[in-house]
Parts: sequence; structure tokens; C-alpha cells
Amino acid sequence: MKKRGKQIKKEAIITLIIYLIYFLWWYFFAFYNTEKPENYTYVLGLPYWFFMSCIVGFFMINILLFFVIKLFFKDMDLD
Repeated sequence: MKKRGKQIKKEAIITLIIYLIYFLWWYFFAFYNTEKPENYTYVLGLPYWFFMSCIVGFFMINILLFFVIKLFFKDMDLD
């Protein structure tokens, strides 16, 4: 039982850290932008800040989650 509880705590901490990384990535690109809208740089028709925070951030966090789940998370019976 202790081993399972330890693993659950580890997974919860890793999940919170990943969420914090994603939030900081999103916040940096979404709110650090100080340009006026007429001076925006566009990528695929989207403003650069939106593209980096929402599109690139989404794919980055999914790739990170895939590797973290494969490396650190364990499938266990909760009975």
C-alpha cells in the first residue's frame, strides 16, 4: 500500500509541474507581447503570440506528456 501511495504522489507532483510549465509557456507568449495589433507578425494567418502560446504550446505539452507517461507513470491496480 505504501508503495502505491508513493507512486500516486510522484505522479501528482509530475502532473502539477507539467501543468505549471504549460501555463508559464502560455502566459509568456500570450501576455508578454507588447506590440500593437497593426505591428503583429503572423504565422499561418495567426498572430505570432497566439500561434506560439496556443498551437505550438499544445503540441509541445502533448509530446512532453507522452514521454513523461511512458517513463514515469505506472499502470497499477487500485483494488
